[in-house]
Amino acid sequence: MENPDNIDRMTTLSQVMKTLSERGIQREFRMNGNCEMKFENSDKNYQPTDLTILKTYRFEGDSNPDDNAVLYVLKDTAGNLGMIIDSYGADSNYPGEEFDAFLRNIPIQESDEFNF
Repeated sequence: MENPDNIDRMTTLSQVMKTLSERGIQREFRMNGNCEMKFENSDKNYQPTDLTILKTYRFEGDSNPDDNAVLYVLKDTAGNLGMIIDSYGADSNYPGEEFDAFLRNIPIQESDEFNF
């Protein structure tokens, strides 16, 4: 995780997801099979410029180096907050270069609001 000051407080993906849920962030942005990024329960098709990454959390498994995940907190242009969860490495949730290229093109504006 990227917040070493709080390493003992929030060390797992499930702990961070629980805290985000308590703050009202429960929906995910997901890329479908047609490489379209959608907000959960929405038909809107997002482009990278429609989103902003507010926080990135990285997790590594203690016993298995392949047990890695990253969680991004994002905001869309309408102010909706959501997340993208991806295991990375050989077992990525989103195979292919389209997902990686999409993520690289999302503007980043790190927010201290999500330092916990």
